[in-house]
Amino acid sequence: MYMRKSAGFTIIELLVVVVLFLSMCGLFLYQKNTIEAVARDDRRKADINTMYHNLEKVYYPAHQSYPDTLNTTTLPSVQADTFKDPAGLAVNELRIDNSVLGTTTRSTYTYEPTNCKNNQCSGYTLRADLEKEADYVRTSVHGNKK
Repeated sequence: MYMRKSAGFTIIELLVVVVLFLSMCGLFLYQKNTIEAVARDDRRKADINTMYHNLEKVYYPAHQSYPDTLNTTTLPSVQADTFKDPAGLAVNELRIDNSVLGTTTRSTYTYEPTNCKNNQCSGYTLRADLEKEADYVRTSVHGNKK
């Protein structure tokens, strides 16, 4: 007697294919999330660099000091979107969401002026909180003179 071979796949073969497919999907989603996070980090660095160069090359030469806040009024040559992080929060903005038990969200962009007097500061630190790297920090070139 001979065994008749049926056309088709066994359960084991189908399970192996499904496991391989799910593994590839998981790897794709992980890579996609990593690529998106790196892109957000790159945008944060570019925004911080734009603010930094405008402070150093435009604002400081005109005022011999730095502003106590960053916005389109103090740096009019910078596009308004540059002051907002990828989540849409402005520099130093703190948002409280009362619909989710008072959850607070802080901007990933921080501007910390130093030695301020009459809205004029002698130095600053610009910071962006990054997802995949250490914080990106730029400080004033002209120091923190009093």
